[in-house]
Amino acid sequence: MSMGMARASSGLQYPERFYAAASYVGFDGSTSPTKTLTSKFAKSTSLLLYSLYQQASVGPCNVPEPSTWKMVEHGKWASWNQLGTMSSTEAMRLFVKILEEEDPGWYSRASNSVVEPVIEPVIDVQMNHNSKVEPVIENGNSYPETKTISTQNGSEVGTEDKDIVVEGFSSVGVYDQWIAPPVSGQCPKARYEHGAAVVQDKLYIYGGNHNGRYLNDLHVLDLRSWTWSKIEAKAGDESPTTSIPCAGHSLIPWGNKLLSVAGHSKDPSESIQVKVLDLQTATWSTLKTFGKAPASRGGQSVTLVGGTLVIFGGQDAKRTLLNDLHILDLETMTWDEIDAVGVPPSPRSDHTAAVHVERYLLIFGGGSHATCFNDLHVLDLQTMEWSHPTQLGEIPTPRAGHAGVTVGENWFIVGGGDNKSGVSETAVLNMSTLAWSVVTSVQGRVPVASEGLSLVVSSNNGEDVLISFGGYNGRYNNEVYVLKPSHKSTLQSTIIENSVPDSVSAIPNATNATRDAESEFEVGHEGKNWEVVLDSKSKGDVISVLKAEKEELESSLGKEKQHALQLKQELAEAESRNTDLYKELQSVRGQLASEQSRCFKLEVEVAELGQKLQTIGTLQKELELLQRQKAASEQAALNAKQRESSGGVWGWLAGTPPPDQRADDA
Repeated sequence: MSMGMARASSGLQYPERFYAAASYVGFDGSTSPTKTLTSKFAKSTSLLLYSLYQQASVGPCNVPEPSTWKMVEHGKWASWNQLGTMSSTEAMRLFVKILEEEDPGWYSRASNSVVEPVIEPVIDVQMNHNSKVEPVIENGNSYPETKTISTQNGSEVGTEDKDIVVEGFSSVGVYDQWIAPPVSGQCPKARYEHGAAVVQDKLYIYGGNHNGRYLNDLHVLDLRSWTWSKIEAKAGDESPTTSIPCAGHSLIPWGNKLLSVAGHSKDPSESIQVKVLDLQTATWSTLKTFGKAPASRGGQSVTLVGGTLVIFGGQDAKRTLLNDLHILDLETMTWDEIDAVGVPPSPRSDHTAAVHVERYLLIFGGGSHATCFNDLHVLDLQTMEWSHPTQLGEIPTPRAGHAGVTVGENWFIVGGGDNKSGVSETAVLNMSTLAWSVVTSVQGRVPVASEGLSLVVSSNNGEDVLISFGGYNGRYNNEVYVLKPSHKSTLQSTIIENSVPDSVSAIPNATNATRDAESEFEVGHEGKNWEVVLDSKSKGDVISVLKAEKEELESSLGKEKQHALQLKQELAEAESRNTDLYKELQSVRGQLASEQSRCFKLEVEVAELGQKLQTIGTLQKELELLQRQKAASEQAALNAKQRESSGGVWGWLAGTPPPDQRADDA
């Protein structure tokens, strides 16, 4: 019996369906559960149901292993311990699945113990492409209606299912079908290219484009009451900023905050801005980053991988298409441009991106100025190498402006268009096998066949739910639609299905221990220890998978430890060198200061000597002048003395004429 048929037979959703099943088999506290189990089921099935109940209600086995001679307790412990880290939700589902296979009519017999099963039954709906399509008028819009027939217990069950069904989310039973839940409150203005994110059962919508006008309003939809309300955010105290009208941005949940990354705006900045919305205080601030930030843009993809944001592509303010790759480390708040090897995707915007197993970044679709794409590119975030793998299955048509979200290894793609019409099908890619399949299709001009819509994933009663909002398909939309996918993650369930097969065999293990007379499981064979084991094929598959994963993890862990140790040593050496260099720097600074002081003193002395030299020069000139004056004075004195001496002789001889005169007289 399929899971869809099982849901149709029991009206309760999880976890209520699990609690009803557990109560039915004896886990209600009124009697000994193991005695009730063994009275209804085979001992191997009883042991498996017991271990699944423990896994669902308590969690993974962390109790000490009992002694092997305590056969029953050790068998129970071994069965529980084999489930490993299986999630509580998976344990609940597997518990109910095994019960429904062993006792298909359990729900009808347990109806007296189930209180008010108000949830409508889930019908296993198959896509009927030959169904007659008839339009249904709803809120002024025409939607096609298809009639689908499913089989239950050999009889036909007729249901009338629309492509888009309007009803309360809590009563939605169908899978793989878009449904419009009734919402209340003040709906946001119709828009597209907005940002959307889910934090703690609340869907936040920020910004977008309406009639070419950028928006900056912030709205929240409570996913429990389906009530809209508007948030009046203000500037924060630290790095305050106001919400700038924008579109084509990315809204990323980050703890109890939202990061608004990039986007088109009326007055774009030169580089990407990251705004932070504190949901507790409803305040905006600007994230202070370091390094060279990428050029501002819109229509990019922003993917949260661990503690980093990976930004790819988009279109800048000059309408130039981009295919650059940048990473923002949210711990150091540092930007880094990545020059990956291999052939990157061609420049594009309005594509989608997803990360698989925290290592592989997938890029799908998008558009350029002339065409749309449906290619798939993968970036290995460890080796930073691009690849262009072959896609399998029903490959989606080229599109841009679509939205995507991941559930396990399943990547759901919704909406988008090719510049001619919106895309009607909802596609899913198994990121492990790279195989595409179509989940469902819608008819007519409905919002989920729009460009620029948003898509997020939330949880309702333990099941994943896709939620879309807004978009443009010839008109701007503000409707909310939900879809419960039947595609479940097999990252864990593959191992679970193998490790806990439908038919569990119990193998007697010979031992010399005596029969435990107080055994709650009433072991039927004396001296036998019942243990739940896998059949040979499943056991081999599981062991090989687990061994391979263990070896890979151990190898990776060893390499990481060695790398971390090496980094620590390099860091210690660098710190030591840094300390030595700092000491040398301080010493050089001291010497430099001393030399500067000495130079200053020498400069003062040189200035003083210069002044003295100037003084000496002046004195030298004065000395030369005095010497010349002295020489002149001495010469004048000498001349005067000579004249005086000469004048005395001629006076003595004044009475006697010179000899020449006497001769003339004669």
